[in-house]
Amino acid sequence: MSAPGFWDNQDEAQKIVGQIKEIRGWLDPWRQLSRKLNDIEELVCLSTDSGELDLVHDLRQDLAEVEKELTSLEMRRKLGGENDAKNAIININAGAGGTESCDWAQMLLRMYSRWTESHGFKMVTVDILPGEEAGIKNVTIIVKGEFAYGYLKGERGVHRLVRISPFDANKRRHTSFTSVDVIPEIGDSIDVKIEEKDLRIDTFRAGGAGGQHVNVTDSAVRITHLPTKTVVQCQNERSQHQNKAMALRILKARLYEFYLRQKEEKLKKEYGRKAQIAWGSQIRSYVLHPYSMVKDHRTKYETSNTTAVLGGDIDGFIEAYLKDKA
Repeated sequence: MSAPGFWDNQDEAQKIVGQIKEIRGWLDPWRQLSRKLNDIEELVCLSTDSGELDLVHDLRQDLAEVEKELTSLEMRRKLGGENDAKNAIININAGAGGTESCDWAQMLLRMYSRWTESHGFKMVTVDILPGEEAGIKNVTIIVKGEFAYGYLKGERGVHRLVRISPFDANKRRHTSFTSVDVIPEIGDSIDVKIEEKDLRIDTFRAGGAGGQHVNVTDSAVRITHLPTKTVVQCQNERSQHQNKAMALRILKARLYEFYLRQKEEKLKKEYGRKAQIAWGSQIRSYVLHPYSMVKDHRTKYETSNTTAVLGGDIDGFIEAYLKDKA
């Protein structure tokens, strides 16, 4: 980076800066752990000589902290996929069931929002369609943070909720389904060719809460990729130009994922494997009645603390999925 002319080619320079950041993301935590362990070793010698019990207690706490950080680093090591280090684009779609499913989609959005906050990541809402009575019909968000996609990729699939419906006057038990799709935000690192003739771009008035914040111009943008029938839209940016730019970024990511899955399906067909149908694959059940249990059907990991899970504590499920895949 200190070489003369390094910044002459901005695109190449930014690519190298990104690579350096990724490498430092591994080296810096490792060096910090090494220093902490060296300090502990030196203090062990002092505590052995002095026989101070308080020092031994502190050392055990320090060692437990190092062990925790090392476990976290080891978990990151399992994120070796090509796009694992990238941001995650999450799309949540309420299934059949009307208000029940819309409310369940809202609960999942809150769950991922809380998880994002607890990990110091940032969540950006790109597009949201409220339900007619409550909740949301669908929402597209971007979770920005290091390895966001790697951590969240296992959330892709159908999530099932069983509970006593708050919308049923007879207090009957209802089952709701919501689909979660997760793709990496690929940016400009991968070249996905999009022909202008293959796009249909529609503009419409963005929805708002009313008052001074309501949009009075047709600033929202919907883009349809005609060959694949892929549709994306954005209405949360300040201008039509910004909405179009964001929608194109998401379209690029969706097409990359579409062609990648198409390639995988072709390989599976050639080797005689039955392809998994994403929408029909129920990955996790959240049971709130007649008992409390959240269970992942792929890894068999489960917990009875449904309140914590719906409050964003899904690390156990993420770790179980990554270990299973590794």
